Amino acid sequence: MPIRAVRGATQLDVDEREHLLERVAELVKEVLHANDLADEDFISAIFTATPDIHAEFPAYAARQMGMSNVPLICAQELDIAGAMPRVIRLMAHVETDLSRDEVTHVYLHGAAALRRDLTHVYAKSDDN
Repeated sequence: MPIRAVRGATQLDVDEREHLLERVAELVKEVLHANDLADEDFISAIFTATPDIHAEFPAYAARQMGMSNVPLICAQELDIAGAMPRVIRLMAHVETDLSRDEVTHVYLHGAAALRRDLTHVYAKSDDN
């Protein structure tokens, strides 16, 4: 089965643990749903967070969802002047029959503005 990378991101309203866990769980669930995936389709996932996030490891939200057998790692995004604050990004490696063009990347809340250039993007802002 082919391996594909699926991207996504979400923006937090505040750097608070429960809010972070809710937003990351929402992101992972939307990636699963938008690409007709199950937990067992995940090979690995990388979460990054902007330097202003300190409340919790984003991967912990995926662990709470039952992804205990999926290798997960967290890293810090580059601290670029003018970058969008409080953003958590995801790059998941998955097994899927979807072609690269069919993969849907998921951008939620304020992060929906990050990748309007992608052709198959599920973007949900707080205005939707």
